[in-house]
Amino acid sequence: MAVTESMAGGRHGEACAVHEGILRRQSARESSARTYARALPIVPVRARGLTIEGADGRRYLDCLSGAGTLALGHNHPVVLEAIRRVLDSGAPLSVLDLATPVKDAFITELFRTLPPGLADRARVQFCGPAGTDAVEAALKLVRAATGRTGILAFTGAYHGMTAGALAASGGARDVQVTRLPYPQDYRCPFGVGGPRGVELAARWTESLLDDPKSGVPQPAGMILEPVQGEGGVIPAPDDWLRRMRRTTADRSIPLIADEIQTGVGRTGTFWAVEHSGITPDVMVLSKAIGGSLPLAVIVYRDDLDVWQPGAHAGTFRGNQLAMAAGTATLTYVRENGLAERAADLGSRMLTQLAELADTFACVGEVRGRGLMIGVELVDPAGAGPEPVDHHPAATDPEPSHAPHPAAPELAAAVQRECLQRGLIVELGGRHSAVVRLLPPLTISDEQAAAVLDRLSDAVAAVARGHEEQGPHRDRHHGPGHRTG
Repeated sequence: MAVTESMAGGRHGEACAVHEGILRRQSARESSARTYARALPIVPVRARGLTIEGADGRRYLDCLSGAGTLALGHNHPVVLEAIRRVLDSGAPLSVLDLATPVKDAFITELFRTLPPGLADRARVQFCGPAGTDAVEAALKLVRAATGRTGILAFTGAYHGMTAGALAASGGARDVQVTRLPYPQDYRCPFGVGGPRGVELAARWTESLLDDPKSGVPQPAGMILEPVQGEGGVIPAPDDWLRRMRRTTADRSIPLIADEIQTGVGRTGTFWAVEHSGITPDVMVLSKAIGGSLPLAVIVYRDDLDVWQPGAHAGTFRGNQLAMAAGTATLTYVRENGLAERAADLGSRMLTQLAELADTFACVGEVRGRGLMIGVELVDPAGAGPEPVDHHPAATDPEPSHAPHPAAPELAAAVQRECLQRGLIVELGGRHSAVVRLLPPLTISDEQAAAVLDRLSDAVAAVARGHEEQGPHRDRHHGPGHRTG
C-alpha cells in the first residue's frame, strides 16, 4: 500500500509540474491581452460534456462553454461523428465559397430553424471565422442596401473586437454610432424600471429619430442583442423588442439581431427573438452554429442583397469541418427539444438562485433567460444613487430602492471560490460584477444541482468574508430575480 501511495503521489507531482510549467511558459510568451487565462489558471487536456480535466488531474464543471460556443458541451458524439465523416470522405476541408454537399446540408438545416418570416425569403453570407466578422458584414450590408452610414446601437452592447463591432459596443469612435438606452429593471437608465422604463427608453429612441434637430441623420440600421450577454445577462423586455421592430420598420431602418451568443436554443427558444415574436431583417450568427468550430454567417432578407460579387469575402468562410459540426449541432438541438429543455431547467435554476438574493446582501440581482444566467454582486455598504423623481402618474408603480454599487472585486472572489470548488464561471456586466453561467444545453438535472451547490457555497464564502471586514448593512437594495 505504501508503494502504491508513493507511486500515486509521484504521478500527481509530475502532473502538477507539467501544469505549472505550461502556465509559466504561457505567461512568459503570450500577449498581455489574454483574459480567461488570467482568471482561470487551468490547463485543459480532456473534456466531455460539462466536464473538463486539467493537466494536474483536477476535474471541473464547465459553465463557460467556450463563451457559449458549446451548445452540446465538449466533444459530443454527434459532433465528433460528423467531423470524422468529413475527414474520412476525402473531401476538401477549406473551399472558399464554392458549393459543397456539406455546405448545402448546413444551409438547409439552418434555414429549417429560422423564424418563418425570415426563412421564406432569406439569403446567407458566410463570413468566417468569428462573430465579429459577421457583425462587420451586417453593418456593411445595411449601409450598401440603404445608402446611409450611421448605426444605432445600445448601451451595454457587445458585438465583437473589430473596428465597426467595437464602435457598436461603445469601444471605438471612428464609426458613426448613436448610443441608445437599453431598458432593464435593476439598473434602469431612467431610475424607474418596469413598463415605465420600457416606455421611456422607446420614446427616447423615437424622439431621436423623429426630431430634425437631434443631430442624428437617418441611420443605415439598428443592431441589438435580444439578451445582452457581456453587458451583464440582461434580457430585453419583449414589449420593447416589439416596439423597436415597429420603430425601425415604420422608418425603413433595417433591424439587425445579434444572436451570436443567444442563438441555438440558449435562451429557451431556438433564436432569442422568438420570445417576442419579432422577425429581424438581418440575423448575425456564430458561436454554437459551428458546433465548437469557427463559423460565422449573416442571414438577411433577400431585398437587402444588393452586394456585387466580392463585396464581402473571407479566406476561411468555407470551413467544411465547422459546417458539418454545425449541422449536427443544429439538428440535435432541434430534434431533441433542447431549447424547451433550456427554458424549463433555466427557470428552475433561476428560482433556486433567487434564494441567494434573499439570503446574502452582496447579491444584488439574479436574472437571465433559459440557460443564460447572471448573478450580480454589489457592495451592500455602499450607497446607491438616488431614484429619479419622474413624477409618476397614479397608475405608475412606486419607485424601487436604488441598487447598491456594483462590486467587481466580490464577483472576482466568487469566480475564484468557484474554481477552487471545481466550477468554471465567467464574469461580465458593465463593471465585471456579474457572475455568468452558460452551461451546455445537455446539462442534466443532477449536474445542474451540483453547479448550483458549488456556486451557492462560493457566494456564501465570499459573503462571510465580506461581512467580517465591515459592519452588516441593511438588506434593501432593489428588486429580486427576473426571468425575463
